[in-house]
Amino acid sequence: MAGNREVGSGATEVPRRGPDDGGPAPSPERASPSVPPPRGVVPLLAVAGGAAVANVYFAQPLLVTIGRDLGMSPALVGGIVTLTQVGYGLGLFLLVPLGDMVDRRRLIVAQLLMLVGALAVVAAAPAASVLLAGMAAVGLLAVVTQTLVVHAASLAPPDRRGRVVGQVTGGVVIGILLARTVAGLLADFAGWRSVYLASAVLTALLALVLHRSLPQRHADAAPSTLRYGQLLRSTVTLFAREPLLRLRALLAFLVFAAFSTLWSSVALPLSEAPHSLSHTAIGAFGLVGAVGALAANAAGRLNDRGLSRWTTGGGLALLAVSWLPLAHVDSSLWALVIGVIVLDFAVQAVHVTNQTLIYALHPEAGGRLIGGYMVFYSIGSATGALAATSLYAAFGWGAVCVLGAGISTLAFLVWTLTGHDRLTGRDH
Repeated sequence: MAGNREVGSGATEVPRRGPDDGGPAPSPERASPSVPPPRGVVPLLAVAGGAAVANVYFAQPLLVTIGRDLGMSPALVGGIVTLTQVGYGLGLFLLVPLGDMVDRRRLIVAQLLMLVGALAVVAAAPAASVLLAGMAAVGLLAVVTQTLVVHAASLAPPDRRGRVVGQVTGGVVIGILLARTVAGLLADFAGWRSVYLASAVLTALLALVLHRSLPQRHADAAPSTLRYGQLLRSTVTLFAREPLLRLRALLAFLVFAAFSTLWSSVALPLSEAPHSLSHTAIGAFGLVGAVGALAANAAGRLNDRGLSRWTTGGGLALLAVSWLPLAHVDSSLWALVIGVIVLDFAVQAVHVTNQTLIYALHPEAGGRLIGGYMVFYSIGSATGALAATSLYAAFGWGAVCVLGAGISTLAFLVWTLTGHDRLTGRDH
């Protein structure tokens, strides 16, 4: 609703109609516990989120090796990444909202165990068809990452929700950025199948630990009484009803289009003269990007202090500025290091702010809110990757930087021109 305001503590004006049955929405404060989650639970959720999402990105540095091993054509090899992303997108819409209908703790453990099975299929795949089916299942089930973020938010009191979401999101970011490096190292040591076998073992261990460690759902956060079809339709209804959700989803689309513009294409100039870096050296830049994950925790704390407006504006401004050093990649690797740190820092600041604020709209519908929001993240990532690689092939790295800077500037203008004082709240 237009009257909803974002504040760092997570409190919002209560919407007139709830997301489930048209009645009054529960108070956000009543939908969350009043005490912090048990010690060690949030870091555990961060590790599990990073480990789960890494499965979506493991294949990217392994495509040539996998294709050669299974006798796949170039078109089929490209389908590995495509099917994984399609599965992930479907999971965001079809599986993440289930956390609003069933016990989220059991859902997390069940999804992790099914993910173990999908990873085992990939590791043992005797043919391309089996591999592709397994990769689609891996993408579908890896959305447990978002269920973990929602569960973390539900366990946190409103005045600590931002930093809790920030901690878990930081773990997810590290998982994304280190996935390619880890996959390359394991594949060099023991073959590409070892990557998925090792991930299956780790995922099974995490399922066991989470089953024993996660607290039960809070009494005030009772499951929705909606049937599954109604649950999915209510996700669309939430977007129609909440201008704040629409704005933050649009920002996610633009921010992650810029993020993907960099990370989907930066290996191309680095592998060519004058740098001519090895795959291992290129993968090491993921370690540099992981520094940006520090922004997730910092942004969460700023949101808890009521500074969501400035976190968003500052993050979007930094995102646009980051393309200035990135434009000099051909002549300086230090320029790349600076640009990567600034860009990743900016992206995570905005992302954590987005998730913290939209969750506060309807904590009892957190799965639907975060799942729907992340669909725009996924579409933005795919759009940026496709546009960046096409532009690089036709016009080179300069054109990629113009694209990234243009998308980033557009995101800042959207935030500036769409009434952010009304939709994103005034700092208190």
